[in-house]
Amino acid sequence: MVRAGLLSLDAGRTALDDDMLLLALAEAWPVDGFAVSPDAVRALLPVNPADRPGDRDLLAGLGIDLDEIRRRLPARRADPAAWRLRRPRTRPLRVTLSGPAGDLRLTVAARKAVEVALHHGTRRTGGGATDEDLVRGLLADGSSASAAILRRLGVDLHGLAGRLWPLRASA
Repeated sequence: MVRAGLLSLDAGRTALDDDMLLLALAEAWPVDGFAVSPDAVRALLPVNPADRPGDRDLLAGLGIDLDEIRRRLPARRADPAAWRLRRPRTRPLRVTLSGPAGDLRLTVAARKAVEVALHHGTRRTGGGATDEDLVRGLLADGSSASAAILRRLGVDLHGLAGRLWPLRASA
């Protein structure tokens, strides 16, 4: 989650979408012998017209080097312990990933993927979700951007789902 949030912030996005979750997972794969290249995923990321102009471009216009600023940031920028998923009581459908580098609202697709992942992780281990659980969450919605990217890369979604959800023998 933290890597996906950092990728979103680095891309100048104001929200965390499921395509960035897929990109972060592609960097961490192989999952169960299955691999997707992060460069291939990055090449197929949709351009969102609602995204704000990149911080790099805005700061460069003022003569400020964003890489230098990021180099000087505390090391906790990527520390998972410094990040939290938050859901306000008054707006339960709004989930935000908050950390030292900024706050990102999860889109509907990303929230759905995370909720499915947490559901499977809790059922399986009673704890948090793993990368495999997050892949399950991304595959839960066949109409999502991440599923479309995987299809364009030639991934057999049903085969991948079968490896992640092995059928149990009936009792």
